[in-house]
Amino acid sequence: MWDTRSRIRWVALGLAVGLGLFWAGAQWGPRDPAAVDALAQTALPASLQTASPEGLIEEESVNVRVYRQASPAVANIVTRAVQFDWFMNPMPSEGAGSGFLLDNQGHILTNFHVVGGAQAIEVTLGDGQGRNRFPARYIGGDERNDIALIKIDPGTRKLAALTLGDSSRLQVGQRVLAIGNPFGRFQSTLTTGVVSALGRTVQTGEQTFIDEAIQTDAAINQGNSGGPLLNSAGQVIGINTAIFTPTGATAGIGFAIPINTAKKIAEDLIRDGVVHRAFLGINSLPLTRDLAQALDLPVSEGFLVERVTAGGPAQRAGIRGGSRMVRVGFYQLAIGGDVIVAVDGKPVSESLDITLALNRKRPGDAITLTLYRDGKKMDVRVTLGDAPTSGRR
Repeated sequence: MWDTRSRIRWVALGLAVGLGLFWAGAQWGPRDPAAVDALAQTALPASLQTASPEGLIEEESVNVRVYRQASPAVANIVTRAVQFDWFMNPMPSEGAGSGFLLDNQGHILTNFHVVGGAQAIEVTLGDGQGRNRFPARYIGGDERNDIALIKIDPGTRKLAALTLGDSSRLQVGQRVLAIGNPFGRFQSTLTTGVVSALGRTVQTGEQTFIDEAIQTDAAINQGNSGGPLLNSAGQVIGINTAIFTPTGATAGIGFAIPINTAKKIAEDLIRDGVVHRAFLGINSLPLTRDLAQALDLPVSEGFLVERVTAGGPAQRAGIRGGSRMVRVGFYQLAIGGDVIVAVDGKPVSESLDITLALNRKRPGDAITLTLYRDGKKMDVRVTLGDAPTSGRR
């Protein structure tokens, strides 16, 4: 026979089991469908809440749409040239890169280093429609900015060109897509990433650079050079050009030329066959501290103007070159001229500084040079000219 305490324990146990079963039913039993749907919507990321009829999430749909829209206009470029060894024996060489259709006339934008010096250029379009290999001719280029324009003759073939965007409106973190032909073998390859940084100056040679470069982590390899960097709307916002890598393989740091820079160069080449560059018309020497002390100059950084081009923009504005020759070490210098220390208020001290300042201007634009003349500081306004077509700098 149970005593009172035993009965109380069994009653308590029965209540606990009953409450447990009620709780389990509340958690796993049937629910209001609206409540289930609401929970599902809050539990999943926004990009996973809905899928396209093809079973793609929103991000994937953007990738597919941009690739289908752009890849037919992306060109695989193969170049051939003949070089000579030390014994003047001919040595055929071949190169590869990418480009993209700029218009339905067959103009293709690419990098200068892809086609510069080529004796034969062949283009394969990514549309795969009938005959898609074309011989191309070189129209012109700008080696300093690594931009070139070539052209194919489409005949009766209808070409679909890419739409150019506005690279001045880019933001760090913005999604970008690159299409090209890595290693010259894998045509129409898509890689994706984001804009990693903006406004960098990347020097690619002694006198060549990417000004205001777009840095991206979209994978770029050899053969991608000249291909388009696109935004999510399928607009070209850059031209893939270079990678930074300690190993020779992509390391997640690629650089593209802003399309706004390339657009101006392409317009010049299509319209006039030459690139119009802002021209100052001076020969100058970067100062060093020792040279400034030897010449008893009031500043230790800047550019000593040795000569001005006769009738050029600098001479018309009254800029003065050197008035006498002296020997400093192993060099003969023209001294007594103006010392330029700033362009439009920005200090200049290295050879690239003035080149960059002029690269961002067009013929007819004006700049303000801050300089020292006979120890006195002054500002001089100069209207820039158009650089001669040969020997431009």
